[in-house]
Formats: sequence, structure tokens, C-alpha cells
Amino acid sequence: VQLQASGGGLVQAGDSLRLSCAASGRIFSRYGMGWFRQAPGKEREFVAAISWSGVDTYYADSVKGRFAISRDNAKNTVYLQMVNLNPEDTAVYYCAAALSYYATLRTVSDVGSWGQGTQVTVSS
Repeated sequence: VQLQASGGGLVQAGDSLRLSCAASGRIFSRYGMGWFRQAPGKEREFVAAISWSGVDTYYADSVKGRFAISRDNAKNTVYLQMVNLNPEDTAVYYCAAALSYYATLRTVSDVGSWGQGTQVTVSS
């Protein structure tokens, strides 16, 4: 699966952003999808994931209640809606597809394909 992320930018604390990730290649609807992020000097960390069906979603504790992941299988796109952003959310955000059909992402080792990353910067 080839992934193309977009939607990042520079915002102020308390603002919202929606990231998009367009997929092409293999059958998108069979893959669990997710978002990870990496801040300068830190390891890449899990942010959110959604099952292949869209029924199940998972979030890092740091973003629960503020971020929402969704997918539109008809458009081969996964989204990350982020509200009430704070400076600690500043990072490069990467979308990811699971290693295999019907698998769910939770860690970096679960990822089969990465998007190119989109920068999110939150100023205080």
C-alpha cells in the first residue's frame, strides 16, 4: 500500500487540524490503518489506529478525547481529526498501514507501509 499524508501545518494552542492519508495500491479496505508521530529527538510513537472495518478504534492516552481517527473505504482515505491541540502535539505525523490483511496497528512493529509524514507545529 502506498500512502500519501497531508493536512499538517502551523497552528496555535487550542486550534484544530484534520490530517488525511490517501492510499493506493493493494486493497485498502482490508488493512488496519493508523497514525504515529515523531517529535525531534524522540522515538516514533503510536497515536491512533482503526480496524479494517472501521468498527474499532484505539488511541494513545495522551490524545484520547482530543483526536479522532476515521476512514472512508470508498475514498481509500484515513483521517485524523485533532482538536484542542497543544505544543506537546508538535511532531511529524505519519500514517501507516498494517503488515497484513485484517491486522490492527498498535506498535511500530505492526506497520507494513509508511506514508511520507506531515509536519504539525503547535505554538503556545
